[in-house]
Formats: sequence, structure tokens, C-alpha cells
Amino acid sequence: MCTRGRHGMTALKDARLRAASGGAHASRRWNGAGTHSRVLAGSLLGADLVTIGVAALVAGLLRDRLTLFRPTLDVRENVTGAALILVSVWLLALLIGGAYRPRRMGVGTNEYTTVLVWSLIAAGTTGMALYLVSYDLSRGFFVLLFALGIPLLLTERYTVRRVIHALRARGHLQTRLLVAGSGPHIARVAAVLRRERWLGYCPVGALPTDEDPPDDLPVVGSPDDVLEAVRATGAHGVLFAEGSFAKAGDFNEMARQLKDHQAQMIVVPTLTDIAAERIDVRPVAGMPLVFVDTPRALQAGSWGKRIFDLVGSSVAIVLASPLMLAIALAIRIEDGAPVLFRQRRTGLKGQEFDCFKFRSMVVDAEARLRELEARNEAAGVLFKLRDDPRITKVGRLLRRFSLDELPQLLNVWTGRMSLVGPRPALPAEVARYQQHVLRRLDVRPGMTGLWQVSGRSELSWDDTVRYDLYYVDNWSMLQDLAILARTLGAVVRGRGAY
Repeated sequence: MCTRGRHGMTALKDARLRAASGGAHASRRWNGAGTHSRVLAGSLLGADLVTIGVAALVAGLLRDRLTLFRPTLDVRENVTGAALILVSVWLLALLIGGAYRPRRMGVGTNEYTTVLVWSLIAAGTTGMALYLVSYDLSRGFFVLLFALGIPLLLTERYTVRRVIHALRARGHLQTRLLVAGSGPHIARVAAVLRRERWLGYCPVGALPTDEDPPDDLPVVGSPDDVLEAVRATGAHGVLFAEGSFAKAGDFNEMARQLKDHQAQMIVVPTLTDIAAERIDVRPVAGMPLVFVDTPRALQAGSWGKRIFDLVGSSVAIVLASPLMLAIALAIRIEDGAPVLFRQRRTGLKGQEFDCFKFRSMVVDAEARLRELEARNEAAGVLFKLRDDPRITKVGRLLRRFSLDELPQLLNVWTGRMSLVGPRPALPAEVARYQQHVLRRLDVRPGMTGLWQVSGRSELSWDDTVRYDLYYVDNWSMLQDLAILARTLGAVVRGRGAY
């Protein structure tokens, strides 16, 4: 469990006494992170085996029963032996590709990319091998296995990730960390790790290099006391923030020493809000040079994303039409017309457009805004009021599950918005933006985005800006798909919606 508190410089001495009397217990805690990693890797391997096995079973049944395929008398005998080989090769490919490495579990899109790429490699490799040895495997079974198995595998990985995040948020599967560096940098890193508990990193002690230690983290020495502090606190690793060492060579020396103590070394470079996909580390003359790609706002406006938005919004409009008709009828019954609420918003490159939503407030809501401004609960340029008296009964239900935003599919279809992107801003908000915040307008605003799946109305203005700018600078199609998948969960839970 992650603990917090404030101690003086004597905390290290007290910890040493506790370690001396309970060294065996502390030693077991040292290995906790490694044990967690092995358990997670083993559990993930078992889950993948079950998932691929189910895909093989379903593929075999469908091959037998679908009239699409040419009937044969020996398909079951033909498939049974080959299925075991295919499943084994698939798992071996995932293992070789690093799909079970702890650092790729539970965060980022690399895990999904690895599973997808190495699954396709497994399919291509086995397909060529079967052709070369002239094994007459049912082509229908082969296609069905990977056509069903890959989506199932990605879904299973997503489900396992959500379970891991939930356990970590409740204090389980935690990696206990000491944080070294200058006081302000320690405080910033510790605040992020506490806020994002689902990452599974629990700061348990500070090793400041100055006289400005953080207020809410026990001080257990300085960076020179790392080894003693690890032994005393039972930390699983040490995170070195900026200002930890005066010389670059000290990091490598510390890595050697921590290896002997089974503690992980983590370094936080002075790179923030940059996705791993934009970073390329190349060793040059013994120096690890970090090459950073340019921001990806231009790619976010590509034709590929526009086609995805057009197709996605078209399908969604057709599927959601009965629901939208029912919502329109409910609004009309409660307090009459109009059903839709039209509001000017600022989109790509500052161009204004009419954003459509189902009306969730009384008809004169805009006129009553001035009298409520003093009760604003949001920081920055936003206006938010949890118990806004202007919201209707139907509107409160619509906002709870974000159903009021369904008409924005029309904005997506016409190209004014995107399925995924920054929150569409009011012109009055844009007029108050600081210069760096204007980068939000470099891409089309979205119906959903990082801001929605990360807390929605519960986010501060600074966090909203940070998430939107991160999206603009680090866009990828895979990230869009991940956000859309997370949106469903955020909408069902209704967290942060009011």
C-alpha cells in the first residue's frame, strides 16, 4: 500500500533500525516488483493461450458449418493437429516479439502494436511454412483463426489492462519507489505518480539534493544514500529526476550498484508530454542521443483520418437514428421546441462553425448565464456548474451518458469536427487563450478525446489543456482507436459528466 507522511532527516536512521530487526521482511519486499511482473507475465500468457485456443475452436466449428466453404470429409482430422502447432507458433511469436515484457504491460499503445504486428508475422510465417512443406491445411480454418483470433486477442489485452489498472488504483500491484533529484522536481514527479495511481508506482521516500525537500514525502537521505535507503525502506526501485547527479557517468555507476540490490533504476529526462513513438534513442560515441520527431498535428489532418471520420460517422448516424428520434421526442414532450441546440464553436485553424447538440437546458439558458457566472466551479476560461438550474430533467439524463452530443455526428460527417480530438471551444474562450493554448486549434475538435476519457468536467483547466495539447502533438490512428474504446467505458460510468 502506498503511504504518505512527513519525516525529518532522522527517518533514514529509524528505517535502518526497522530493517535491522525485520530484514527478512524487507528483503521480501525488495523482490515485490519482480514477483508482480512475473505473475502478470504468467497470467497474460495464460489468458492469451485461452483466447487463441477459443479462436481455434470457433474457427474449426465455423469451417465445418458455414456454407461459404467447400465441404470436405476430412476437415476435422486435417485441422486438429495443425491447430496445436498454429497456437504454439502464435504464442512463440508473441514471446519473441516482447509481448510479455513487463515494461510494455498496462500503459501506452506499444502493447497493442506488438500483439498486432507479431500476430501478423505468425500468420505469414506459418502460412509460408505450410505452403513450403505442402501441408494441405484447410484455408478456411486458417483465415478464420487469425481473422477471429487477432481481434479477440486485442480485446483480451484491453480487458486485462483495465483489470490491472483497477487493482493498482486500489493499492495492489504497487512498485515502491524512492524519488531522487532537486526538491521541486521530486514534488512534481511524486504528484503525478499519486494522481495516476493506475500506473502502479508508489513514492515512499525522497532523496533531495537541495534544502527544499517536498512537504508530503518522507526524506530518507540524499542521492549518495541510495543503497542504504533501498535496503532500509524495501523500495523496489529508484526514480532519478532532474538534478540527481552532477556528472552523467554517475548514472551508469548507480545502475551497476542497484543491480546488485535487485532494485530497478528509472530516469526521468527533461522531456515532458512527448509520446514514446516520437522518441528514438541512438548510441553515438558512448552517448545515448535522443532524437525527437516533430509534433504530429499535420498527420492529424490527413486524408486517412478524414476517411475514418466519414465512414465512422455515417455508420454511427444510421445505427443511432432510432435512439436520436426517441431523444428528440422526449425533449419535445418535456418543454417543447427546439429539440436541437445550435452554438458557435471554434474549430480547425480558428474557423467558427455551428455545433449541434440535443438541447439539455431551458430555452433561455444563454440569457441566464450572466446571473450564474459568480457560481462558476471551473478554473481557467471554462464555465462549469455541477447543479446548474438551467438543465432540464431529460437534459440531466442526456448529459449523464453524453447522449446530448449525438447530433455532433453531423458535424463530423460535414468535416467540421472529428470523432476524436480536442474539446470544441467557444469563441469567447479562445479569445482568452494564452499563446501556447492556441495549438489546440491545429486539428479538428472531437466528439471525444483524451479530456473525456480522463475525467471530463472533473478536470482542471490546466489538465484539460495538457491532455488536448498532448493529443495534438502526439497524434496517431492507434491512439484514436484506443480513445474511442475508452470512451465507451467513460460514458457508461458517467464519471465527470454534469
